[in-house]
Amino acid sequence: MFFLGIEMGPLMARVMALDLESADASIIATAPLSAIEGLPEGFVEQDPTRWLGALDQAVREVLEKLGAGRERVVALGVTAAEGGLVVLDAADRVIRPAKLGVDRSAQSQAEKIAREFGGAPGVIELIGNAPEAGSLASQLLWLRDHEPRHFQQVAQVLTPQDFVGYWLTGEGGSSASSAATTGLFSVPTRSWCREMAEWIDPAVGEMLPSGLVETSPRGRLRPALAQAWGLSEGVWVAPGLGARAAMLFASGTARPGEGVADLSADGGMAAVSEQPLVDFLGEGTIGCEVSGHGFTRMALRNIVAAPELVRRHYGWSKAEFEKAIASAAPGAEGLTFLPYLRGEEVPKLPDAQGLIHGMTLNNFTPANLARAAAEGVALSFGYAVSRLREMGFELNELRLVHDPGPTGGALLADVCDLPTVPVKGGGGALLGAAMQAAAVYFHEQGETLGFDEIAGYVVTPVEASRRQPDPGRRDLYAQLLARQQYLVETLHAGGFL
Repeated sequence: MFFLGIEMGPLMARVMALDLESADASIIATAPLSAIEGLPEGFVEQDPTRWLGALDQAVREVLEKLGAGRERVVALGVTAAEGGLVVLDAADRVIRPAKLGVDRSAQSQAEKIAREFGGAPGVIELIGNAPEAGSLASQLLWLRDHEPRHFQQVAQVLTPQDFVGYWLTGEGGSSASSAATTGLFSVPTRSWCREMAEWIDPAVGEMLPSGLVETSPRGRLRPALAQAWGLSEGVWVAPGLGARAAMLFASGTARPGEGVADLSADGGMAAVSEQPLVDFLGEGTIGCEVSGHGFTRMALRNIVAAPELVRRHYGWSKAEFEKAIASAAPGAEGLTFLPYLRGEEVPKLPDAQGLIHGMTLNNFTPANLARAAAEGVALSFGYAVSRLREMGFELNELRLVHDPGPTGGALLADVCDLPTVPVKGGGGALLGAAMQAAAVYFHEQGETLGFDEIAGYVVTPVEASRRQPDPGRRDLYAQLLARQQYLVETLHAGGFL
């Protein structure tokens, strides 16, 4: 059997075919997307109908690669980049172009929401997350403020993934993991925040989609689409999920106590809890995980560029870079590399630049610079782990997505004081969407193959590469973490970072 994953992003639509039996997810197709040109600075909008054309193109390409295997496609899952707003009228027509999550035109509306509800801490207490310009809530308020005629026509507000799911099935609704991305949904209570909706406009409550259960399908693929794509009748479509929840599921983590360090270019640190654990400092984003738990994610999008910068500078291969790190002493003889080359989200340093601190005539060597860059990344993950622990997470293992190598894995184990294990087969949100399709399909068949089992089939820990923390280095890295945070706080307060 094959399960299709669909991911809608700002630049492309992506479709994957997952063969659960062999855990093969190598068949992928993409179709390009682009933003509307000529808009004011900060605006990022797209015509949602173009999403459907791109999706159709990518689906057809995947099915062509499957050949006769298309007859074995039994379910689809959908995810999309976080944030964004699609508005439909009473006849299900798109009223205006969709705003994407990277659109910043509603920044003043996010600030207005914060002022109304007691600042960022007040909004966090209300819904679990701080207001963001790219959220559905801020963008809907922007629509009310700037395009009142369009606002008056709105009958439905949808996230991008829910819009695609609606088109695939003709069935509306939003799962908790999808609704949690809107800024209008109380993650701790798993319900729409009626207080905020009423404040935006009394009509908003009627615009919000009904709830969908994570384990139940949104509906079946529309017969016209099934026929056009050459699929059998009765293909299920999963309820859809937010990109962060999809990425977490695709790492194989569906149980409390497991943390995930994603060392990709869009990486971060995430962990699952029985109930959502709120970060009142606003650094962590909380959401609803597919199996009913809560999760918190600390975004670390840019730090992994630092080791790559050093590697390219010296013209090293990955093996040579690994050798250089291993040859240097822990602590890099006092050399510190703050890896915020393009700013960072955790800690909140939107305009920061990188910094090398502690240079002497003796310690500024290629090996120490490589070690300092790798330690800077590990210490940033260590800071995220320390924040998760402050919030009440009890972690017992750290899974590594995008394996940093033996030395990198050992370094993360030492800094975070946790066993680390890279995972095989783990992927991003696209794989998570296909995995949700599989879980929903088996639930509908009455089988007991749940989210944990699906994750276990697709994503497996590489036990041979498991690393245990070295107790002898615990104090050293605790001191280095404190030093890094002192530098960050002092320089940022002075306007130098």
